[in-house]
Amino acid sequence: MTIGRFISLEGGEGAGKSTQLRALARILRERGLDVVETREPGGSDGAEAIRTLLLTGGADRWSPRAEALLFAAARADHVEKTIRPALARGAWVLSDRFLDSSRAYQGQGELSDSDILALHRIGSADFLPDRTLLLTLPDTVAAERARARDGDHADRIGGRDSSFHQAVADAFARFAGLESDRIRAVDASGSADAVTERLIHALADLLP
Repeated sequence: MTIGRFISLEGGEGAGKSTQLRALARILRERGLDVVETREPGGSDGAEAIRTLLLTGGADRWSPRAEALLFAAARADHVEKTIRPALARGAWVLSDRFLDSSRAYQGQGELSDSDILALHRIGSADFLPDRTLLLTLPDTVAAERARARDGDHADRIGGRDSSFHQAVADAFARFAGLESDRIRAVDASGSADAVTERLIHALADLLP
């Protein structure tokens, strides 16, 4: 039986996570693997309901603490209902965002990285991906891609100001430096096919 693997794709707005997740899924299926594509927040019925609460409404709809709790609750349901069952049957699970996004986006200001990790320990028993692929882009390129994708319709988190998104990028870079065994930074510039090749290379040691 194939060993199930859990792979998360991370990065800021406009990095190309959704596009690359679909490309990776196609390649892995061509290699005969059972692949589950999922996302955060979301990925299970309960988590999708929480996603709507999190990404709609005004910028001040939730306090930072309430927002972090909602993300942790969505993740707990996602892990229990979708990710763990898929891994148990030997599937590869590809998730567009996971814990590191909460650390980068919610672990600022009032809340520390330790606070976010404590919520994850309570909600998801410290469950982590086998590999996290961090898509990196220069700030100006990422912002242009995000504007092209969203226009004037960014969600309540994606629509925050540039200083917030710079702090998010800095946090992701810090995690990659501290947790290099799990997190692999991958250059997301250039053609989509070239980026996909880099991602496959970053997974080479895990592939059957």
